[in-house]
Amino acid sequence: MATVFIGTSQFAAAVLERLAAGEHRPALVITRPDRPAGRGRRLRPPPVGEAARGLGVPVEQPADVNAPESLQLISAALGAGEEGGAAGRDGGVVVVCAFGALIKEPLLSAHEILNVHPSLLPRWRGAAPIERAIMAGDELTGVSIMRLTAGLDSGPVCLAGTEPIAPGDDYGSLAGRLEVLGARLLIEALEQAPPFAEQREEDVTYAEKIVAEDRLLDPSRPAGELERVVRALHPHIGARVQLADGTLLGVRRAALEEASDAPELGVFARDGRLLLGCSPGVLQLLEVQPPGARAMEADAYLRGHAAPGRR
Repeated sequence: MATVFIGTSQFAAAVLERLAAGEHRPALVITRPDRPAGRGRRLRPPPVGEAARGLGVPVEQPADVNAPESLQLISAALGAGEEGGAAGRDGGVVVVCAFGALIKEPLLSAHEILNVHPSLLPRWRGAAPIERAIMAGDELTGVSIMRLTAGLDSGPVCLAGTEPIAPGDDYGSLAGRLEVLGARLLIEALEQAPPFAEQREEDVTYAEKIVAEDRLLDPSRPAGELERVVRALHPHIGARVQLADGTLLGVRRAALEEASDAPELGVFARDGRLLLGCSPGVLQLLEVQPPGARAMEADAYLRGHAAPGRR
């Protein structure tokens, strides 16, 4: 069966690599245009673009995936001609995974489109389902294979698989397992064409995009919640805490402190450890990243910096 893969992120790149290893290898990959990244702000291709080129799969990076020119590229790759084919397996299948932009008409109706979404829909529709599941303290998540529709992750689901969230999971460890699960379910959906079932609207929750406010560790919140935030944003985005002088200190790893007492809310040092007094509880900051510097263990940071409330 002919396939076209549309995606952007590292998660999508991992699914693409597994898909390309089998008989459903995409005839074309569509990804987002190169964007500035890193300190030098050099243009860098998305992870899916890098993966496709490494796999030797043709890749296109249109400014607008919904433009007529993009539809022609997709239809030609699926062997449906420039006008597109009927939406269905005879016209091939378009696979979407973590693309980061809306798919609109007429592309929605031109071909069957399967979406690989890393949550148990209808829980955590939206941009950051893995992060939000960890932040919320969910014990279980998974991957859903759904038919893409005009709504936000609201289409019918044909397959879903579960994955437990371990107490120590961060985004990296959980996403790695979901990538494998998502690729397996996608291939099963392509080969077996299971029936679709509508989602239960009464069970919907939304995984909003991660913004600056989500990254900031607010000491007025419980330490347990903030520990989950650190794990949910590691290693790809990163949490931050504001010091007394206004500096934003990156926090890459943290753990709940057994002692629940703190001299005050905020960052302080005690017995060679860097701690965050919360309400309630105390969070030990294990690995931090000062602005413009590399990540380091907290004890190394304390050797060169004075922490508020040191005693």
